[in-house]
Parts: sequence; C-alpha cells; structure tokens
Amino acid sequence: MDRSMLYRRFRTLLIANRGEIACRVIRTARAMGLRTVAVYSEADRDAMHVALADEAVLLGPARARDSYLNVERLIEAARKTGAEAVHPGYGFLSENAEFAHACLDAGLVFVGPTAGMMTAMGSKSGSKALMEKAGVPLVPGYHGEAQDEATLAKAADKIGFPILVKASAGGGGRGMRIVRSAAELGPAIVSAKREAKAAFGDDRMLIEKYVDNPRHIEVQIIGDSHGNLLSLFERECTLQRRHQKVIEEAPSPTLNAAQRETVCAAARKAAGAVNYVGAGTIEFVSDGKDVFFIEMNTRLQVEHPVTELITGIDLVEWQLRVAFGEALPLRQDEIRLNGHAVEARIYAENPTKNFMPSVGRISTWRLPAETGGLRIDAGYREGDSVSPYYDAMLAKMIAWAPTRDVAIERLNRGLEDSDVRGIVTNIPFLSALITHQKVRANAIDTGFIERELAVLTQATPAPGELELCAAVAAIVNDERQAAQTEANSPWQTFGWMPVGRRQRSFAFRVGHGVGHGPEQKITLNYGSGPSTLVIGDRELAFAIAPKDGGFDLTLDGVKSSVAAVIDGHELYLRTRHGRFDLHWVDPFGGETEEQAGADKIAAPLPGTVVAVLAEEGATLEKGAPILTLEVMKMEQTLRAPYAGVLTSIKCKVGDIVQEGVELAVVEPTGE
Repeated sequence: MDRSMLYRRFRTLLIANRGEIACRVIRTARAMGLRTVAVYSEADRDAMHVALADEAVLLGPARARDSYLNVERLIEAARKTGAEAVHPGYGFLSENAEFAHACLDAGLVFVGPTAGMMTAMGSKSGSKALMEKAGVPLVPGYHGEAQDEATLAKAADKIGFPILVKASAGGGGRGMRIVRSAAELGPAIVSAKREAKAAFGDDRMLIEKYVDNPRHIEVQIIGDSHGNLLSLFERECTLQRRHQKVIEEAPSPTLNAAQRETVCAAARKAAGAVNYVGAGTIEFVSDGKDVFFIEMNTRLQVEHPVTELITGIDLVEWQLRVAFGEALPLRQDEIRLNGHAVEARIYAENPTKNFMPSVGRISTWRLPAETGGLRIDAGYREGDSVSPYYDAMLAKMIAWAPTRDVAIERLNRGLEDSDVRGIVTNIPFLSALITHQKVRANAIDTGFIERELAVLTQATPAPGELELCAAVAAIVNDERQAAQTEANSPWQTFGWMPVGRRQRSFAFRVGHGVGHGPEQKITLNYGSGPSTLVIGDRELAFAIAPKDGGFDLTLDGVKSSVAAVIDGHELYLRTRHGRFDLHWVDPFGGETEEQAGADKIAAPLPGTVVAVLAEEGATLEKGAPILTLEVMKMEQTLRAPYAGVLTSIKCKVGDIVQEGVELAVVEPTGE
C-alpha cells in the first residue's frame, strides 16, 4: 500500500463520534487550524459537539446502528462536507477494521492504525496468540476459534475456576462475565454472547484464568509511519465497577521505577509485534508480583488526559501529526514524567439504585473553572438532554499536582464544587470513593468498589442546624434576588419593614420528591431589627451575602460558604458537612406520596427487551429473573419482587419499551 494514501496532510477533519470525545478532538483540531465536521443523530440535534464544530451532518435516527454505527452514512457525510480525514474517537467504530478500510477506499485518512493492525490486535484471541509468539507474558486461557459450548466448557475446566468469559471483540466491560463454577458457565456464556453481539456485532468468546484481587495497569503507546514507537508511561485503572473504569491515575502508585520500565518495555514489544502506527494502549493485569498482557486497545482511551498531564503531550495533536505522515517529535529518552494526575468519570447514573442510568434535561451545570491543576473534559452543558440511547458519561474531571495526595485533594475539591441537576449523577459517589482511606493508601484491587459499595453509597446524613438554616437562607436569597430583578424598591428587599416584626415558618424533609422521615421545622423572624432563625429553643442571628453559585451564611458570628441549587421545592445544598438534598414541604399542603408499589415489574428507563427468562404460569422464587432489558448499552435484569406465579408477560424480545411501562405481572403466593 502506498503510504501517501494512508498518511498525508489534510485541512478538514470529520469526527465520527459524539459527546465528550467529539468535543475534545474538535478543540485540538481547531487549535491546529483544521476545519471540523461533526456528525449527529436525531437525538443529538442540539448537542454540544454539534455546536462546537464548523459544520455538522445529520446521520439518522437516535439508535446508534442507524446513525453513529452506519459506515455508509459516515462516508457520505465526509463526501458532502469535503472532509479529507476521519477521527473515530473511542467506542462506536473506533476499533472497527471494516470502517478503517472503508475510509481508505473512500480516499479518506483514518486517524488511527490500519485495518490490518486493528484486526491483529483488536481481536483478544488473535492478539494473545501474537503476544505469545512475541514473548509477552499472558494470563493462562483459551483463545481458539471453536466456539461451541462443549469446547468452551472443556477449556474452562482445564484452566480451573474462577475464570473470565469475555467477548473477543469487546471492551468497556461489555460481554464479560466472572464464572466461579461449572454450573454458572452455560448461562454466563449465553448472556455474554448476547451482550457482545448487540454491542460489537461479534459474539465470539475467549476464556481466561480469573486473577483474584487483581490490579489493572495499562501503558500508553504511540507509533508513527517512520518506524518510531514510544511508551508514555503507565496508568493505574484498578478502581472499576463491572469491569468499567471509574477512577484512573498516572503514574501507577503500585509500581516502582524498575517495574515501570519492565511493563513499558513489554508494551513496546507488544505494539512492535505489528509495527503499530497511531495511539493505543497495552493493558495488563497484575497479581501483585507479575504483570500479564490481557489486550490492546487500538484507539485513544477515555483516560488519556492523565497521561497528557504528566507528560505535557497533547495525544490528539500527536495522533493528527502521525496521520499527516510526520515523525514523532520526541525520542523515548526525551519523555519526562512530571507529577501525578487523577481522573474521575462523571456519569448520569444513580449509585443508590444500582447505578441505574438517569435521563432527562440538565437544569443546572456547575463545574469549577479549569485553574490550579484542574481540567474538565465535558460533552454536555446546562440545558442539554441526556438520552437513553448512548453511554451515560457526561464529563471527565482530571486533577494534576506534584504528588498523588495533593492531586486527590484537588480532584475531591473539584467534585465538591460541582453541581449537576435535573438528572442524577455519580458525583457524590466519586467523592466518597477517592476520599476512602484504602484508596488514599492504594490498598485496592478491581473488586474494591463492589465490596465497599454499601459504604460508598450510604445515605446522606441527616441535616443539622447549619443545613436547616442554610435551606431557609437559600430560599430567602433566591426570593430576594428574584424580587430585585423585578423592581429596585426597598419594599422588595428582604427584611425591610417600617415597623414591627413578622414570622415565617418552614418545614423540610430529607430527600427528593416529598422526601422521607419527619418534618424538620424552622422559623424565620424578620422586620425591624436583626433577622433571626429559631430551631427548637435556640434563636440564631443570621445574615446572607450572595455570591456565584450560592452565598455566605453568617450564624451568630460564624460565616460559612454554602452552595445551593433550588428546583421548585427541591433544595440541593453543600456545606462544610457535605451534600444534602432536602424537600421544602409545601406550606399550603396538598402533597401526596407516590403510591407506585415496589412490586411493579416495569421498565426503569426506555430500553429494548433482549431476553425473556421465564414462562407465563411459572412459579417463581423471590428474585428469580423474568426478563432482560438493554438500557444505555448495558443489560438490566428485572426480577420477581416476591415469590409467586408469573401470570402475564406483556412484551417480547425486540420490543422497545418506554419508562414505566408494565412488562410482567406476578401474583404473590403468600409469605
């Protein structure tokens, strides 16, 4: 193949992706003077990446297979806009060899490795065979072509349980199951194959020995078309949930200098086995002593910013320069490691409800400014809508500092200073995670989050005196600011009265909706003289000084900074004691509790029915699986809420169901 066809200078770049990574690529491309083209689905008409690009092309309906995974429409979008190159981002078609080949056939530069390199390294089975030949250490496993259940069962028995069943073409934890006994193997293979087929169009499986208490270490590599291949140090990605990374950091706090050089050398050897060109990541699992190759990602990783912050290298810029046909600008011995970086992935999901994805309109988007070693890579803004059709990641927050401890402190402060409302996010969970004593001590493994989940998702503590006063102050501050925009009059200023005193009573409950627990009451006294708040038998003088995102609240001479968001009767507060969600009880009454029973078997979010696991008339135990939905590319299994008879199934495989739709009925059989 003529290299001028593969790598050449271009002026217009199409980004075949959406969300955070599309915005990230657009920013660097524009800084390099390139014209940018975004693509979007009908669900993303008003998305942030569409607004950032110079041009944007509608691909089709919301479902990814009809838009972001449609190769023909992507190639046509490039043709229409005069794009000469395509950057695939991560996910979607970023590791699809057929897409890379289609770009080449269309005369487009593909910003990434060749189709041949993808095929060699993108298949977990094929890459392991290649690594074995190259002398890269491997986890014991089966990577053969035979995919019948008997062959897989025989291989699992030979390897010894526990094992890991995983999609050969997979990534992001999809199509992956831990199996601890022979009895679990059959159902795990069926489920993993189905999930892999839906996510990647390929249901081939491989089997590996599952390393108990493992650590996940990966090395960033990049190669050019002139034969240069570099490693840019390693990342620790051990904090995971369901095989999906949650927190990433660089360099790894687990490795010493000698171990770092060993794993980086192994990564260069792995990539060198296919003369790799472009950015990629070599992933390893560690048992605490040795490291074993598990796979290569032939694309940019979600967590690439931590590498950028410790090296000072813009990886997207280097990707584009490699695609231009340029040589890498540094040698291996010129790459320096500076400080420590930690990244947290901010998702639209509810950690207290098994991380159920959250959809809706973002009513409040407050993230801190990118100063003092803090970086924000976002794909959403205030007013944007989070749909059920795609991955639920909203943004990444990355902190850099000279040391790991300070980087963690900076990241936590950034999370504490963030408020995203209208949807539920994992921000409080992330803050609890990175401040956990064992995380600070690096006493973790990939199962840490699951073991500590109860602690990391524990209920918000009951509000104290400060929080109740802050709730009243937030309401008063909001009302005062609204009044001042309507009229500049002393009558509109809180607390001003010519004579006399007045009282106003408030009641709050903990939580959203109508809240829960007893009402907590507080009285405001105002008018002539200082304003006070009465809680029980205590009366406290108070004052409010508004500022961006909240106000300073002074109680009996002690000033505290409070962040507050008010959405109707829902109050979101952040004080020195943490985050608090309060419901302001309607002073005129009329509030009613939702009576939707926990026994209703209904779609928690819009999704697709991918499996029906029980038959009508079956007698079920409590917790027995009934059906499986695919929601935001992840499978959710709905189970019997109690022992009973499955009297009705109101859906079939392939149905697209909306949130709240009843899908099955179970009649209880008794205690």
